[in-house]
Amino acid sequence: MSNLTSSSDFLLLEFSEARDVQILHFFLFLVLYLTAIIGNLLIITVVVLDHHLHTPMYFFLMNLAVMDFGLISVIVPKSMANSLMNSRLISYSGCVAQVFCSMFFAGSNIVLLTIMAHDRYVAICNPLQYEAIMNKAACIQMAICTWIFGVLYGIIHVTGTFAISFCSNVVDQFFCEIPKIIRLSCTELYLIEVGLLVLSCSAVSGCFVFIITTYVSIFTAVFRIPSAQGRQKALATCLPHLTVVSVLMFTGLFAYTKPPRNSSSDLDLSLAVIYTVFPPMLNPFIYSMRNKDIQTALWNLLHQRNISNKLLM
Repeated sequence: MSNLTSSSDFLLLEFSEARDVQILHFFLFLVLYLTAIIGNLLIITVVVLDHHLHTPMYFFLMNLAVMDFGLISVIVPKSMANSLMNSRLISYSGCVAQVFCSMFFAGSNIVLLTIMAHDRYVAICNPLQYEAIMNKAACIQMAICTWIFGVLYGIIHVTGTFAISFCSNVVDQFFCEIPKIIRLSCTELYLIEVGLLVLSCSAVSGCFVFIITTYVSIFTAVFRIPSAQGRQKALATCLPHLTVVSVLMFTGLFAYTKPPRNSSSDLDLSLAVIYTVFPPMLNPFIYSMRNKDIQTALWNLLHQRNISNKLLM
């Protein structure tokens, strides 16, 4: 293919050529996808309906659930459909949309995790000023800035990636991943690849450094709390966030900064599944597993639903 135009299709990497493995992949991804969708919808629902959860921490958690919902929905359904139909095709416009949406949700996700670290810092290190600093207007402004950053992040990546001409349409990944697409370029456009890589790594590294610095201050303050119960309560609100940040950032950074020719397709596939599928699926469980407020809100919601059903009967 001498020059790939906007009317052409891309061919994505399939998990296997064996039909039974493709069907297994479809059902496995279906279970993971439904788990992620149900979990994030439950988080969104309980935060919206329970007024006790109308606090900055749960407001940002609800935004995180929306982003996770969007991120996994951009990538997994297309892969499932291709496995079910024994196809590898994705249209040029579909690939553009997938790159934009994945970068939009991923970029917003990283910034939101940074804001959530700041929220925990204010709550633990400056509790007397918490309501004044993290007021409703400030939280809404931070959320809007998060979504705006995601839009700009997506536009920059789409513009830089698809401004080049492609001499191949075979993407060595199960979705339109930017490093894999850039390698299809007809020319040695290292500046575009380096520029996008520097942009991504700078944004992620800056957020990561801020989070680490913030948590150093948080843990310093936590260990000064005299009561063991107080320390445990403070840590309980921080550890889930740190777990999510660690999984997302370490796998994402490794996937985008590793030498391109020193890894196999199997390794690339595994890493891509880890940083695109598992965080949206695990986040609701990580945040609700030891969170009594969400557990109580979910129980009350289910209890009220049961009562309503009985009254209707």
